[in-house]
Amino acid sequence: MIPRELYRLLQCPTCRSRNLYVTNTAVHCADCRNAYLRHDGYIDLMPRDTAFDYVSKYVTEEEHMAEELDYRDLAPPLLAAGVRQRVLRRMLRLSSGDYVFDNGCGNGRFAVWNADAVRLMVGSDPATLYADAAVQSIALTQADSRRLPFADASFDKALSVDVLEHFPLDVIDDYLAETARVLRPGGRFAAFSNTKEMSRLQPLINASRRLGQWFVQRGVYDFEREARRKSDHVKALRTFDDVVAALERSGMRVVEVRFWNTVITSFVEHVVMKLGEAVIARNRAAKAAATAAPQVETSEGTQRELVARRRIRHQLNPRSPVYWALYAVTLLMELDVWLWGHLRTGPYFVLAEKLPEGNDAL
Repeated sequence: MIPRELYRLLQCPTCRSRNLYVTNTAVHCADCRNAYLRHDGYIDLMPRDTAFDYVSKYVTEEEHMAEELDYRDLAPPLLAAGVRQRVLRRMLRLSSGDYVFDNGCGNGRFAVWNADAVRLMVGSDPATLYADAAVQSIALTQADSRRLPFADASFDKALSVDVLEHFPLDVIDDYLAETARVLRPGGRFAAFSNTKEMSRLQPLINASRRLGQWFVQRGVYDFEREARRKSDHVKALRTFDDVVAALERSGMRVVEVRFWNTVITSFVEHVVMKLGEAVIARNRAAKAAATAAPQVETSEGTQRELVARRRIRHQLNPRSPVYWALYAVTLLMELDVWLWGHLRTGPYFVLAEKLPEGNDAL
């Protein structure tokens, strides 16, 4: 979906001109003469003739990641993703008149989950691994976060989920500066990411991880898929103080923070759900599905995980007991945020506000 409202927000990502015109096939810049092609559900607005030192593996390895991420079908917001969604939506306090930007949207799931609450939801990512529901229901742009194709003060609110931990510091600064630029003064930015800080509750968290590794050593399941997804994590912002400083450099100030001490969540993710996936994927029907599923160069455990998740996803509707069971587990996992959200740890939710021009963060 490429709504008409999107076009009035655009500027050329190459020369930053707003002197654009639209044809059936592309958005054209009248000043630098570049054309940005329209595709099925998104516009390619990557800057032309621009080379960046850092390029995400989701771009360089897009074909392989497409299979491994299993990105096209969206599940409801449940489990860890459900906790992220619930906390970030409360922080942003979305309203029906809001223009909202998901910067680094991935397959677009968080943008889709929140599109019903706002006037216009725009998702942007340099990789085009967009879910079918995202292509159909939100405005999508293929863009680089260091050179966003939007005019100043285009959005009321912005979000960022599992993005900042991937970037080196100079890219983080560019990402946050561009996010702040496209926010109106007083606009809100909500993010979830991780630093390298350890929790005071780390022994409890590690106990679940050790139990998970015990099952891994016995071949019950593995964490290869998760390890690959996190393999390019840099965590250049080592502490939450670094996060605050980076936001202030971009012209934003922190107004709310909640930490996610994953005591319950780690047990669910490292033991309960992995055991459930192993059981589901080993039955006869799942094995047949695995044979028909696209094959990628990953471990048997990763293949089992993909098959199990596909089978579960087909049962995730409000009439299914599986849905309500997972919803209950989601609420249980969210207790980690409610009970220990004041204790500093690596995972954090932060809400920041763009300061008026000329104001410094307090």
